[in-house]
Amino acid sequence: MIRLTQLSQHALRHTLPALAGAAAIAAGTLAGIGSAKADDTLIVGSTNFPEQLILANMYEDILEARGIVEVETRLNLGSREIVFPALRKGEIEALPEYTGALLSYVTSGETHARKPEEVLTQLRERLPEGIVALEPSPAQDKDALVIRAETAEKYNLTTVSDLADVAGELIIGGPPEMKTRNAGLPGLKDVYGIEFQEFRSLDAGGPLTKNALQNGDIDVARMFTTQGAIDENGWVTLEDDKNLIPAQNLVPVIRADATSPEIEAALNELSAALSTKALTKLNAKVSIDKMDPEMVAEEWLKAQGLI
Repeated sequence: MIRLTQLSQHALRHTLPALAGAAAIAAGTLAGIGSAKADDTLIVGSTNFPEQLILANMYEDILEARGIVEVETRLNLGSREIVFPALRKGEIEALPEYTGALLSYVTSGETHARKPEEVLTQLRERLPEGIVALEPSPAQDKDALVIRAETAEKYNLTTVSDLADVAGELIIGGPPEMKTRNAGLPGLKDVYGIEFQEFRSLDAGGPLTKNALQNGDIDVARMFTTQGAIDENGWVTLEDDKNLIPAQNLVPVIRADATSPEIEAALNELSAALSTKALTKLNAKVSIDKMDPEMVAEEWLKAQGLI
């Protein structure tokens, strides 16, 4: 077990990791990436929000507990725009991903696939040579637009389409990459004809975004459907009625030169055991109950009999 970068609770509350990661890349440095690794280890990376930390820890735990391979984790590295290039370069070798989001990334948004099977097929066809998508989980975690209950009542909002007539009065907040991703502001404009009064660069559904929505600093937040904070605060998730967001099944992605039948079998078994409901509960333990992602991952794997 080797840990080079771990997200502390202080960092989770007080940092904006995507911006920090992007700045580090621009300077040619990123904590953990580029370090030498032992030949008999698998480097598992993650992006910069609690669910990713839980999943990466699960990958580590199941592979090491079964004696398949020693795992080195490089966690909280930043957004997909940072982590996926690191995977291609071999600076990390495996990471938890989301089928639709990754397909949109590798095709620069030029895909119309929406159903799980279509998304997976196209993803495997379009992934760079040497990168493999394993079996997807039934669990999904989709990007979503979330509003306070009073905002929903004031403007009679239930779907994303309902925003079209009032978005000019509203402030939206989300991660920096939302400005350029097809599933973000460009897609909202192209698919829904929506342009907001202002975009505020915050984080990926993390404490900055949640606090801004709760305090009324923003009216609309880009969050994830598995976040426990949505139900806890009585917030409203707007229905993506024009299917801007494709299927987002969790899927392990790994370098072909780092995998093995044993690694794939273990990660596929883990994926099959995860459900959207289970993932939502796990997220709540970290984001709301402030439990350590490593502990949450280990306890769940033991409860499921996976380790």
